[in-house]
Amino acid sequence: MNELNNLKPINDWFKKLDSRPIIISGPCSAESEEQVLNTARQLKEIDQVKVFRTGIWKPKTQSNSFEDRGDTALNWLNQVKQETGLLTMVEVASPKHVEMCLRHNVDILWIGARTTSNPFSIQELASALQGMNVPVMIKNPLNPDINLWIGALEQINKAGISKLAAIHCGFYPFEQTSLRNIPKWEIPIELKSRFHNLPMICDPSHIAGDRNHIQQISQKALDLNMDGLMIESHFKPEEALSEAEQQLIPSELNTILNSLVCRLSIKDGEDYNPLDQYRNQIDSIDAQIIELLAQRMNTVSEIGEYKSEKNLNILQLKRWEKVREQGTELGKSLGLSEKFLTQLLRMIHKEAILIQNDVMNDKK
Repeated sequence: MNELNNLKPINDWFKKLDSRPIIISGPCSAESEEQVLNTARQLKEIDQVKVFRTGIWKPKTQSNSFEDRGDTALNWLNQVKQETGLLTMVEVASPKHVEMCLRHNVDILWIGARTTSNPFSIQELASALQGMNVPVMIKNPLNPDINLWIGALEQINKAGISKLAAIHCGFYPFEQTSLRNIPKWEIPIELKSRFHNLPMICDPSHIAGDRNHIQQISQKALDLNMDGLMIESHFKPEEALSEAEQQLIPSELNTILNSLVCRLSIKDGEDYNPLDQYRNQIDSIDAQIIELLAQRMNTVSEIGEYKSEKNLNILQLKRWEKVREQGTELGKSLGLSEKFLTQLLRMIHKEAILIQNDVMNDKK
């Protein structure tokens, strides 16, 4: 078993973090003093919420996108601490961000997915954090590269950060899916299996991209024995200047938190059933297979539209034979049986024929 050095359990970071799961919440971006304080006041009324999080520095991805409030917003966070007693948490992406947060007594820093994906940025942050005693949480990189994630954790740990945690926020999908990010639960499971002493937080908001999926993803994270949840909230989500669709009003957050079930962990000396880990991996892979099949059939439907416009036959025999041959050869090279591959490809092709038939008949 690998270990990061001298890691402290998350419950030992602050007295306030003495319960499990740790709940972190707050708006995607600090938009105004009113928005920050009103959201924090409402979150204070939720017993489970211990940490107020928000984005202070948000790079503009488009000319008309939200422009952050920068250093000014750090003063609002000081007011949050004084008025509510909540711990504060801010994303940092540069040494200047680290310096400003420490100067304004921010309690916890987090490193975002884009920054984790850049080893040069991680190296700069590690230098800025050298010898500091501030807790740091590190999100997974944009792409599902566990070694890149581990590299970032090791760099920050080597800088002397012992209050260290990982944040699972899912991975950017190449194709559009029902979720903003693909969870790929097997990756945080593998990270935890390599580093048993590493606290793991889940970010259901960025996995979901839609508030309607947050409860389900949060429960899955707790079922996988993660240490806490980071869920975005806003006192008026419909007016949010960034990521409005994935933010909850605090009362909605409270309802979700009260619906969650915390499972008991297996204690030392008790039998551990590895089937749970394998089944979670299968669930994740199955979900991806289904998403990809849905994308394939959507493309099939578009092909049906084209064939209808050009008055082409549904069955293109040479194309089908090529698909079957390529799929069979690839599957065999990966250890799958030819009989299984033949049956699977026939079923997919049969469904594709039915979809195209429906499309072309609707055109008549």
